[in-house]
Amino acid sequence: MDDNSTIIENAKRIIVEESQSINNLSKYLDESFAVVVKKILASKGRLVITGIGKSALIANKIVATMNSTGTPALFMHAAEAIHGDLGMIQKDDIVLCISKSGNTPEIKVLIPLLKRGGNTLIAMVSERTSYLAEHADYVLYAHVEREADINNLAPTNSTTAQLVMGDTLAMCLLEQRKFTPQDFAKYHPGGALGKRMYMRVDDIFIEENAPRVYADQSISEVIIEISSKRLGATAVIDKENNLLGIITDGDLRRMLEKNTNISVAKAIDIMTKNPKTISRHEHAIKAFEKMEKNNITQLVVTDGTKYLGMIHLHDLLKEGIV
Repeated sequence: MDDNSTIIENAKRIIVEESQSINNLSKYLDESFAVVVKKILASKGRLVITGIGKSALIANKIVATMNSTGTPALFMHAAEAIHGDLGMIQKDDIVLCISKSGNTPEIKVLIPLLKRGGNTLIAMVSERTSYLAEHADYVLYAHVEREADINNLAPTNSTTAQLVMGDTLAMCLLEQRKFTPQDFAKYHPGGALGKRMYMRVDDIFIEENAPRVYADQSISEVIIEISSKRLGATAVIDKENNLLGIITDGDLRRMLEKNTNISVAKAIDIMTKNPKTISRHEHAIKAFEKMEKNNITQLVVTDGTKYLGMIHLHDLLKEGIV
């Protein structure tokens, strides 16, 4: 077994070789790449991406990236295609076939069938003289001199190059579509970005059982309300449910420091007027930004002047907004 330094040197060599395979791609880009981008943009169908072996795994990843960035795509395994899956291809679809050699038996069987269907065929290959490249309508040249392993056998540099070429294609399509963060959020509604873009205060805060006291209620009642609702504060309202102020745990501590006569004091005597509020219709991320700016952990939720409830920092954390 090699010593540690030998292993580390070997690891560094592999990283350098893989990165070099990526750097070389920029030299292979030509007008055909731009034509492919425009062809996919103009297509009324989907982008069907196929491959076999490790190239099939790369194809799956590229499909996922395409779908999440506005280009409808689906994966078709090259071997399964000739056993029935070819039926998933519709007449307006464009097919992208990924293969290092472009000469595998499955690819050679598949290509004539694709050509017979009349679909535009794009090849992503390492060899321009391969069967796939020579029969494709367009070629994305993802050439590598060799693989990163000492036997030049394991797909490493080649699959890295394919992945980066696929990402490059997807990102160029994204830019041409003027794809926005809002568009991205639409396709990722369950992710943090989606929640930031779409989730509103109304979707998070609980209106029922919201802490509230009237202006003339006693301090004892205020303490009970804050303790029972477990939000660290209570709103102070009038008989028409208009917001008058807020009382927090901090207000109660400051009251005690001033030696206020608890037996006669009322909610209105210790409340903070004009508390920080947020509309129920605002985006939830705005609530976090307001809390952060004012160094507080809760906001009063309102609808106009009417009190509705409170939204707490914990609510935002639980939903993954922050």
